[in-house]
Amino acid sequence: MTQDLAPDTTAQAPEHDLVLVVDFGAQYAQLIARRVREARVYSEIVPHSTTVEEILARKPKAVILSGGPSSVYAEGAPGIDERLFVAGTPVFGMCYGFQLMAKGLGGTVDATGAREYGRTTVTVSDEGTLLEDLPPIHNVWMSHGDSVTAAPEGFRVLASTTVTPVAAFEDTARGLAGVQWHPEVLHTEHGQRVLEHFLWDIAKCRQTWTIGNIAEDQVEAVRAQIGERGRAICALSGGVDSAVAAAIVAKAIGDRLTCVYVDHGLMRKDESAQIERAFRESTGAELMVVDAEAQFLDALAGVTDPEEKRKIIGREFIRCFEQAQVDILGPEAPTDGQAEKVAFLVQGTLYPDVVESGGGAGTSNIKSHHNVGGLPDDLEFELVEPLRTLFKDEVRLVGHQLGLPDEIVWRHPFPGPGLGIRIIGEVTRERLDILREADAIAREELTNAGLDRDIWQFPVVLLADVRSVGVQGDGRTYGHPIVLRPVISEDAMTADWARLPYELLERISTRITNEVAEVNRVAVDITSKPPGTIEWE
Repeated sequence: MTQDLAPDTTAQAPEHDLVLVVDFGAQYAQLIARRVREARVYSEIVPHSTTVEEILARKPKAVILSGGPSSVYAEGAPGIDERLFVAGTPVFGMCYGFQLMAKGLGGTVDATGAREYGRTTVTVSDEGTLLEDLPPIHNVWMSHGDSVTAAPEGFRVLASTTVTPVAAFEDTARGLAGVQWHPEVLHTEHGQRVLEHFLWDIAKCRQTWTIGNIAEDQVEAVRAQIGERGRAICALSGGVDSAVAAAIVAKAIGDRLTCVYVDHGLMRKDESAQIERAFRESTGAELMVVDAEAQFLDALAGVTDPEEKRKIIGREFIRCFEQAQVDILGPEAPTDGQAEKVAFLVQGTLYPDVVESGGGAGTSNIKSHHNVGGLPDDLEFELVEPLRTLFKDEVRLVGHQLGLPDEIVWRHPFPGPGLGIRIIGEVTRERLDILREADAIAREELTNAGLDRDIWQFPVVLLADVRSVGVQGDGRTYGHPIVLRPVISEDAMTADWARLPYELLERISTRITNEVAEVNRVAVDITSKPPGTIEWE
């Protein structure tokens, strides 16, 4: 049976080696694939339900088994066909995948009662190839209950912790290795070097993959999807995601793309005018601006549930684009099915959006994104999402490669639902105006402090259904609190609260409470992600 599963190595080598990441329901599965690409090796994700035959048919140079939330002994827990380990393809296991490898090859995995979550000190007893040149003691990021207590026969045990006797092992003769920790997360010291040792030194992957490849491949993929006659509308928000998506599609199909910017009345102060000017000047692409403020506010009237807000905003976005299709083609557009039509909707969806909307294999739905989980069932467009597998920093690199200006590439992330999900409570025009003024002050002071590029995102949140007592002058006030949410991040999958200088926070607070009459209190959110998301809703 092993011979039947052995990969065919007689065919001509492809341009790039392929590494397949088998997703066992980990929130960070795509982060693993991204780290592989940072090592200049091409990677893709496949669900754990993929058969060994299907995996090997792709002729991967290596396979990585991701972490996951399950115990390897739990009823219904995802598993892996053990024939993968004897097929001759190098395999690397991490966390849950590490335990699957140990169990599948005859090692021992036990529920010892000792759990490790978060930052953990690991001791390297034998560098081997996987941990070569790593410090003998360093910190890693753990998230497990069960532990490997005995390695399979033929494996060298490389590392341990105070409660995990086998935290890393390898059998380089068979191309097999693994670690109990998460080398893909930034909290793990030397994690990228561990991955590179496996990819380069054990699996012998070629280092041929670059961001430029991503842009070129996506242009070709979009051209193939839309075809020679199809036309597309791009859902332009003014942020880097939709701008880069538009640039890719424009390069693929030229003037058959029309960008549509929906001014839903939920943008920040003066933002719509800035977006329109910057996009026209930097791309020269055709741009239609739709004034839909009344439509969105009417639809949101009386709604306070955040999930319902997101779904309403997603629905109204699509309705605007359906009308834009008619407007772009004109009232006399043929309907015989033979003429060109605007059949494609381009969106700047990123992988974190997909994960949080439950799009990964086995992942849970954290919240619906207006451009992923918030789409209506009667969608009449075929979606084009060229950035769906990328993270924000990768998108910025692609934007630079495509020649977009820094004004667009380095704009702070801003959610498609806009200020609608930064107002806790019903969204009204009056509340939007309050939040716009407070937000403008916070962003202006951040820019004046020269910290724009040090901060990933700076949501300003209005607690519209909350009032607190204050005193200004000689009088009592009863105003709304504003919450500042500055965060630092690399990819939006995880984030930490930004330690802004106290003097800056004081200036922001003083100006907001002095200049925005309805606000009498300013607070700072110091919650990391996880457990909190970056946006409040």
